[in-house]
Amino acid sequence: MSRTLEICAASLPSALAAQAGGAHRIELCQNLEQGGTTPSYGLIKAVRARLSIPVFVLIRPRAGGFVYSADELAIMQTDIETCRALGCAGVVLGALDAAGRVDMAACRALIAAAGPLCITFHRAFDACPDQPGALEAVVALGCQRVLTSGGQATAEAGQAQLAALVAQAAGRVRIMPGAGITAANIQALTARTGAPEFHASAKRRLPPEAGAGLFATPQFETDAALVAELVALL
Repeated sequence: MSRTLEICAASLPSALAAQAGGAHRIELCQNLEQGGTTPSYGLIKAVRARLSIPVFVLIRPRAGGFVYSADELAIMQTDIETCRALGCAGVVLGALDAAGRVDMAACRALIAAAGPLCITFHRAFDACPDQPGALEAVVALGCQRVLTSGGQATAEAGQAQLAALVAQAAGRVRIMPGAGITAANIQALTARTGAPEFHASAKRRLPPEAGAGLFATPQFETDAALVAELVALL
């Protein structure tokens, strides 16, 4: 089986490093330390200009849960339209109702805005108490893949559920394990889950930023060598 490595990149340098390391695709976001939010127009445009591999963009207007207001959904639709205009290959989205089920109406509206773009249902899936039911909903929506850790903090912890989801999907949608994917576990996860795609950040911590002072915060960037190691192991 030919397997795909998607790298989550939260900056232009990280996107470039992902491509240099041989990643097959990136998921572009910002605020990765908060689980990722929608990147700026400027970042999307810059990454599209510099990358030749497919760029998928995270559509998530804020950190926190995945029950969205009408105003938030309108913002998300506009962000999706921007991604189409900039020539992105896909978008990464998800919305739930208050009971933790896939919000079919909200997701259908977002997917309609995406038109021909590929659709990944993101880790909102891991907030669903009934993952088998959520998977059938995602299939019914026509999504191409699901990014999931199997409902656990890491894909390694959720590997039994990931294997069950791969079996249930039966090729109707791609199950893409993510969360804590490293060179130390990617081959074992491949063997145990049978998943066709994997999602990782392959990041390293940068030295402290000079002059940040009171505003200093940990900074991470994707490392091309770590990406290349993951690609080789796959």
